Amino acid sequence: MPRHLDYFTDQLTDEQRRTRTFLEIGRRAGNFPSAIARTADEDSEVSVWCSNDYLGMGQHPAVLAAVHDAVARFGAGSGGSRNIGGTNHRHVELERELADWHGKDAALLFTSGYTANDGALAVIAGNPEGTVVFSDELNHASIIDGLRRSGAQKRIFRHNDVAHLAELLAQADPEAPKLIVLESVYSMSGDVAPLAEIAELAHQYGATTFLDEVHAIGMYGPEGAGIAPREGIADRFDVIMGTLAKGLGTAGGYIAGPQDLIDAVRTLSRAFVFTTSLPPATAAGALAAVRHLRTSEAERQSLARNAQLLHRLLDEADVPYLSSDSHIVSALVGDDALCKQASALLLDRHKIYVQAINAPSVRAGEELLRIAPSATHTEADVQKFAEALAGIWQELEIATASDRAAGRTSAVKELV
Repeated sequence: MPRHLDYFTDQLTDEQRRTRTFLEIGRRAGNFPSAIARTADEDSEVSVWCSNDYLGMGQHPAVLAAVHDAVARFGAGSGGSRNIGGTNHRHVELERELADWHGKDAALLFTSGYTANDGALAVIAGNPEGTVVFSDELNHASIIDGLRRSGAQKRIFRHNDVAHLAELLAQADPEAPKLIVLESVYSMSGDVAPLAEIAELAHQYGATTFLDEVHAIGMYGPEGAGIAPREGIADRFDVIMGTLAKGLGTAGGYIAGPQDLIDAVRTLSRAFVFTTSLPPATAAGALAAVRHLRTSEAERQSLARNAQLLHRLLDEADVPYLSSDSHIVSALVGDDALCKQASALLLDRHKIYVQAINAPSVRAGEELLRIAPSATHTEADVQKFAEALAGIWQELEIATASDRAAGRTSAVKELV
C-alpha cells in the first residue's frame, strides 16, 4: 500500500471510525415523517425526527408535479455550468422569485447551501483588499471556510454577544471596509440572533451585513422570508443567504442582494463558475415550493404548534434543551457515549430516528440530540416522542435540566 494511504489507516482509531455512522433510510413520499430504515438485520418503518425538511415541502404535491414536469421537459441534468450550456429558464425564474421574496435586486443560485456561503464569502469578504470581517463564533463551517478562502482579516465575536461585537468594531481601523457575518437561527443551538442590535451596530460603523437565514427560510416572517422580515428589518441586511434544501424541501443554495454585488459573485466565485448547475427539475421544485409558501400559512402554523408542544412536554419531563427560540430542539446530553446510546435506544425500542450529534459538529462535551419536529408530525407523534425520550433520559441517568442547574452531570450507564 502506498505510504500516503498508510497514513489514513494508522491515524484513525476504531473509536473514530465509529464516530460517524449513517442510518440508511428511504423517506416515503406522501407519508413522511415515515421512512424505511435499513439495518444489518432488517428493514423497518421509522419516524424521522432529525430531518431538515422542516415543512414537508419535499413531498408536497405542487413540488412533485413541478419536478416531474421539468424532468419530462428537460431531462435529468442541466448539461453544463451556468456559463456554458447549463442555464435553464427555471434557474432564471427561481432567481427572480428569490430576489423578489427577499426584497433584493437580484439573486444567484449555487449547487448547495455550503457552496453558496463558501463561494460567495470568498468574493465578498475578499474584496476590497483590507476588508475586516466580524463573524459569530458559532457560524457554520461553510461560512468559516469561505472567510478563510477570502484571505480577509477576521475578528470573531462571542456567540450573539452584541457588546463584544461593538468592542471589536470600535477597535478596528475606522477607514477599513467592514463586513458582519452571522446566522439568524443557529443550526445546533436553535437560538436566534439579536438582529436589530447587530443591524444598528452595522449602521453605526458603516459595515456591510451578510445574514445566513438557512434555518429560517420558509418558516418565519411574512411569506416565510425569514427572521429579519419577521422583525421588520429585512432592508437593514445587505446580503441574504438561503437554502433550497430545508424549508423548501429540495437542494441547492443562493444569495440575494444588490445587483452589482451579485454580478461580482457571479463573475468571480469559483464555486459558482466551475461547477455543473442545479438540475432544472430541482430548480423547478424549489420554485414551486417558494410560490406555495409565499401564500400558505398552514405549514408554518403546524411547525410552530409542534415545536411549542415539544418544548412544553420536555419542560414537564425535565429534559434539558438549548433554546426555545425556534423549531430546532437540541436536547443536551453532554457525553458522546450516552448520546449514541440514547439515539440507539430511540431507534431500537421506539422506531424513532434522531441522529446523535458529536464533534466536530459540536464541541466535545456538548453532544446533543438535534431534534427537529416538522409540520408533518401530528400532536400524537409529538406526545409519543416526548414520552419515549423522557423514559430513555431517566433510564440512562442523563443529567436533567434540574441537575444541570445544580451543577450535576451524567456518567455513562452500562446497559445489560
